[in-house]
Amino acid sequence: MRNPGNGRLQRCGRLQTGIHMKPNREASMLNARQCVLYSGGAAGTEQFFGALAEGWGIEEVNYSFEGHQIERKRGVRVLTSEELALKDVSLAYVSKLMNREYTRAPLFRKVLQSICWQVSSGSQVIVVGVIQPDNTVKGGTGWGAEFAKICNKPLIVFDQVRNNWFVWDKESSWKPVENPVIEQPHFAATGTRFLEDNGRDAIQDLFKRSFNKG
Repeated sequence: MRNPGNGRLQRCGRLQTGIHMKPNREASMLNARQCVLYSGGAAGTEQFFGALAEGWGIEEVNYSFEGHQIERKRGVRVLTSEELALKDVSLAYVSKLMNREYTRAPLFRKVLQSICWQVSSGSQVIVVGVIQPDNTVKGGTGWGAEFAKICNKPLIVFDQVRNNWFVWDKESSWKPVENPVIEQPHFAATGTRFLEDNGRDAIQDLFKRSFNKG
């Protein structure tokens, strides 16, 4: 992302406008068998989302690349070098945006690129981690939240420290939200490898509020 404005539509996919939370009514629940989870299959949050998706009968796409070890074996989509390059990111830009320094290792660049594929594919983005004072999410997967903001995708984050869900709103701030739901049948999920019990409970409850098995 040498220039964050150039190629934005290509990297982000279809842009979303506005963030809305559906009322918690059975009539608004999604048919799980018509939904697709886009993730990365890594240990922790992504692995747990994938296991739940499988249990609910939700299709699963886990983006990976050659030489990358992931935990999920279902729905693995190995990206080619050419496909990874379509989501190229400037590590200097990412470091500046996230207010932290990242390794310049090629493997890490590929991880960021694969996260871009996850976010681009979903019409809503869910992240589990910790929101920091600068409004970024802690850790490398915090890039998923930042890229969702850049792409103007509906974004919710479960903060394991504050034990609460937050939604990124139009005023560019985090707002606490009770009982959010997955609104879009194509959704992306990523987050910390260090998933706590409250994070697991939050994800399980999110699925129960969002889906029926049709």
